[in-house]
Amino acid sequence: MVRSNTVDPVENGASPPARPAAHKMKYEAALSELEQIVQHMEGGLLPLEESISAYRRGSELLKHCQQQLSDAERKIQVLEEGTLRDFDADDGAAQ
Repeated sequence: MVRSNTVDPVENGASPPARPAAHKMKYEAALSELEQIVQHMEGGLLPLEESISAYRRGSELLKHCQQQLSDAERKIQVLEEGTLRDFDADDGAAQ
């Protein structure tokens, strides 16, 4: 059996791998990373500087996810009495 010698770069003093800019990420990937950040922060084991950095990254990801959801709402269309109409997110009704 071959044993892997992989080392966590953070534990080894190296910087973590570069993360993609939030605005370039797909919704699902951004949401997944955001969930991981929340779990780490809720664990309460991050040093102060890492917590601040995680909070900033989480804020970027949250804004990006909210924007993508908002954009998707605008694209949704509703079929009403045989006519395709834009969805009005404010009241949930077709225009």
